[in-house]
Amino acid sequence: MEQASPDGVVAAGGALDPEVLLNAYCHGIFPWYSDDRMPVLWWSPDPRMVLFFKDLHVSRSMRRVINRGVFTLSFDRDFEAVLRGCQGPRSFQEGTWITPRMAGAYRQLFKLGFAHSLEVWSGKELAGGMYGLALGRCFFGESMFSRRGNASKFGFIKIARNLQRRGYHFLDCQVSSDHLRTLGATEIPRRRFLRLLREGLGYPTERGSWREYL
Repeated sequence: MEQASPDGVVAAGGALDPEVLLNAYCHGIFPWYSDDRMPVLWWSPDPRMVLFFKDLHVSRSMRRVINRGVFTLSFDRDFEAVLRGCQGPRSFQEGTWITPRMAGAYRQLFKLGFAHSLEVWSGKELAGGMYGLALGRCFFGESMFSRRGNASKFGFIKIARNLQRRGYHFLDCQVSSDHLRTLGATEIPRRRFLRLLREGLGYPTERGSWREYL
């Protein structure tokens, strides 16, 4: 990591095979690029944005949204639809375009039971969602989207509470955004993140469907 660029790039190029991706996440590195014609860039930002579940912030207005039952949620019910939703640009975070190559890589990880999706529903309409990877007691939030106001916040709050109940140590948010900061995420030094990552990876990984985890 000492050779990382100031903005956190540690390498360029290479494959997006499941083995490569899993090894990268286990070392605090994730892929991120905006054009399949360009080489994939591998990132390990310093500082790193994470959510510690004790710091989760649920505003009064979001409590009302949750209590009114505006949305419902599911896990791993429609990974493909969530992936497509995340391919669109999002107002609260830059640079998250999911290229066809990257989408194919995460489809493979979903089939292998490492990647998971959370779907936020308004009736029968998919109002928002999120996908990421679970390794040990660490969850790496890769991307999320929203088609209705508060849908992404609802999903983030729900998956954070779910992960906390199941003993996960943190939710990796990767890079800073005001949207995530309002929900309680915070920036920590890379060195501390890697230490927490090693601790979290000391536990077995829950592979397979999360449909029953509500």
